[in-house]
Amino acid sequence: MHGTITTEVQAPTLADSKVQRLSFFVFSLFFIFGSITSLNDVLIPKLKHLFSLSYAEAMLVQSSFFLAYFIVSIPAGLLIARIGYLRAATVGLLTMAAGSLLFIPATQVGMFVAFLGALFVLASGVTIVQVVANPLVLLLGCSSTAHSRVTFAHAFNSLGTTVAPYLGAILILGTLNDVDPSVLPASALTAFLAQEAKVISNTYAGIALALFVVAVMVWQQRKQLPANTRPERSNPLAALSLLKRPRFSLGAACLFFYVGAEVAIGSVLTNFLMQTSTFGFDPETAGKHVAFYWGVD
Repeated sequence: MHGTITTEVQAPTLADSKVQRLSFFVFSLFFIFGSITSLNDVLIPKLKHLFSLSYAEAMLVQSSFFLAYFIVSIPAGLLIARIGYLRAATVGLLTMAAGSLLFIPATQVGMFVAFLGALFVLASGVTIVQVVANPLVLLLGCSSTAHSRVTFAHAFNSLGTTVAPYLGAILILGTLNDVDPSVLPASALTAFLAQEAKVISNTYAGIALALFVVAVMVWQQRKQLPANTRPERSNPLAALSLLKRPRFSLGAACLFFYVGAEVAIGSVLTNFLMQTSTFGFDPETAGKHVAFYWGVD
């Protein structure tokens, strides 16, 4: 979840006032994409319940989400080279907002594949923002303290992954406590499931509104960076030559398996805690406990 693709930059000297202003927005970006990503962990049990999915089918949520990282990362780097960091961040935020709004028609059609499509668009925006955020941190000071700024920025990412499941459990899973669908007649069950799906669309509609506001604020800062901060255009496939270096390739493999395990555990944790053989938590309580998992991760 925390792995990102960065582009090579040369950090210019920025005025202190610009650094402080841009730092606020950059750290906010880390918080935002951390929150959006970990929210999947409470969305999965909701969709699993609504569509009576197996665990394999439910995990398509994360497959659709992280497929965007694989597909969109290189185009995101090319986008930054073409329009610059803050403009690309704005595009990413607006793409995230569009993906969030797609949950509304997905709810209306009532098809699981529609939710997967919305998640892919949402994750495409997240990918663009992540590709922007890491090199942008490097521009906010001298190179000797860059590692400290990156570490501090990722603390906001971790804060987002901790806060979002707790709030998401209240907003998305809370209503599952009120009704036992197994005792409902067919007509009442249809209405109940439609209402539960609407809970998802309402939550993501609110997220879309917040993302749009942040996108407008970032767009207003687009001229704060000097023109020479835009990375040079290059062949993105040339970076594959790094795989010839054992330390790099083995490190990439470690990240692949680590992040895969990290995401997989968080994805099934809510359902695991709901099992009577574990703790037998209700959905909302189980979802809230996912925050502890990400908080100590």
